[in-house]
Amino acid sequence: MQQNGGGAFLIPFLFMIFLEGAPLLLIELGIGQRLRTGSLGAWNSIHPAIGGIGIASTIVAFLVGLYYNVIITWCFFFLFNSFQLELPWETCPMQEVGMNKTRIPVAECGNSSETAYYWYRQALDISPSIDETGGIKWWMVLCLLLAWVVVYLIIMRGIQSSGKVVYFTALFPYVVLTIFFIRGITLKGAGSGLLHLYTPKLHKLFEVTVWLDAATQVFYSFGLAFGSLIAFGSYNKPKNDCVKDVMFITGTNAITAIYASAVIFSVLGFKATAIFDRCVNFNKMEMVSSGNFSHMDQITDEIYDKYIADNMKTNWTETFKNCSLERELNEAAAGTGLAFVVFTQAIVELPISPFWSIIFFMMLLALGIGSQIGTMEGVVSTVFEISYFNKVRKEVLTGVICGTCFFAGLIFVTGAGEYWVSLFDGYASTTGLVIIALLETVSVMYIYGHERFSQDIEYMTGYYPGIYWQVTWRFVGPIMLIGLLIGSFIVKLQKSPEYDAWNSLTGETEKRQFPGWTMAIALVMIIASIAPIIIVWIMHTCNILPPSGRPRSTSTTMRRIDTTASTRPMMEDYEYLPMTPSRELYKVRITSDEFLL
Repeated sequence: MQQNGGGAFLIPFLFMIFLEGAPLLLIELGIGQRLRTGSLGAWNSIHPAIGGIGIASTIVAFLVGLYYNVIITWCFFFLFNSFQLELPWETCPMQEVGMNKTRIPVAECGNSSETAYYWYRQALDISPSIDETGGIKWWMVLCLLLAWVVVYLIIMRGIQSSGKVVYFTALFPYVVLTIFFIRGITLKGAGSGLLHLYTPKLHKLFEVTVWLDAATQVFYSFGLAFGSLIAFGSYNKPKNDCVKDVMFITGTNAITAIYASAVIFSVLGFKATAIFDRCVNFNKMEMVSSGNFSHMDQITDEIYDKYIADNMKTNWTETFKNCSLERELNEAAAGTGLAFVVFTQAIVELPISPFWSIIFFMMLLALGIGSQIGTMEGVVSTVFEISYFNKVRKEVLTGVICGTCFFAGLIFVTGAGEYWVSLFDGYASTTGLVIIALLETVSVMYIYGHERFSQDIEYMTGYYPGIYWQVTWRFVGPIMLIGLLIGSFIVKLQKSPEYDAWNSLTGETEKRQFPGWTMAIALVMIIASIAPIIIVWIMHTCNILPPSGRPRSTSTTMRRIDTTASTRPMMEDYEYLPMTPSRELYKVRITSDEFLL
């Protein structure tokens, strides 16, 4: 958000939430609740030719789950290292030089900052480029193993186990955000940070990347196009008011985005002010050293500003530092840099910094695990629907999937691990998610039928979707997704793919182009995320696939595909599922044995 124009980013983000996020969320939850099946079965039920959508969303969810759990790994590492009286990233490590064994900071740390050095050198032990793996880092391997064990224990029994954990992962971050908000607004400089947030750089709205980032953020915050929402929707009771659920989730997302932005920028304003004050104090000490002033108390703000302005052209770079609060506030940071470098530096400035570090990384863990539960549920539920695997105990199947992800994820805990995370983050999900979301919308609106789907929503909730839903479903949503897809391709063609590589000599990150072989991997990931859609369509058109089911329009009843025993409490013994065109009721017997593993 900081690199995308501060408060200006909220404009495209809110646009995407209400014009794309909410409509697509209702499509996924509604179609899952109506058809009583997961992602794979849902699209096959609508029409066998579009069954590849379920496979594609599973592949994207698998690729995202691979690298997303590495972020949880990093949070575990920082959390464990926060249980110290003095945070290890508060000071630079020292080394002895010369005959007198003078102790000075390590050069790499002295050239950067304490938090940047700890992140890049001590936590990641990062390599100079993606071409150099740098070996596997054992401390990160242990944290990665812990992350996958935690995820496995949560999702191994489906909703029965993960549903309870979600209460904590959803509510605990709000507790921490409120604590940080109360503390943040009382800090010196918080007002500067909030003013910076709500003084949007409107010129950023004309950049395609800002809208792409906003769309990506909405996809991740809602969990759209991963297939998990369809699975979660199928666990609902047939008469669950999914429209009310969508409105609540949408409103909560929008309010949380604004609330979290205020919290973050108040703390970042405090950090920027603290750095600016130290810079000014350094210059005042230089002014005293020049002999023009006897002590610093004589130097008022007016005297300081005039003195610096008069000496700017002569000995500015040699004697004085260039202090700018605006520059510190504008210093863009995103992704890992914001959480593990910038915000950790702000935490160091707080009194009792270990406490703030502990609750901060616990909050990130709760957020990360909550998102990972939804992502991996999209993978597990789809695999479980395949006839070859639905007789396997879900605990065993989930264990095999998580174990596979752990070994595949070892590439992310090498010296080049962060560079691989950047590659996967840029190419494993964004394009695929937009294509999947577009096809989901078109399939439900124009193959399943918008009238039939609207009648289904009315049957389940008693509410017939009005003009807002009809317009966004049929026109606005698809047009926006097509625009995002075209914009994404234009951006990728205009700009060579780059990543931030750490230079240990300068203590800074520098832009480097991804080598050709990594872009070949990126291309494979993009193709893998959309190829199933094309392959299944071709196989169906050429009658290569055996009949796997009839289109929704010719079916008589829909039954919940076997998933897990944990769905039993959510289901009634009898379901009344109507044929939409005739509104005729059919009574379908559901026995408890159908939901046993």
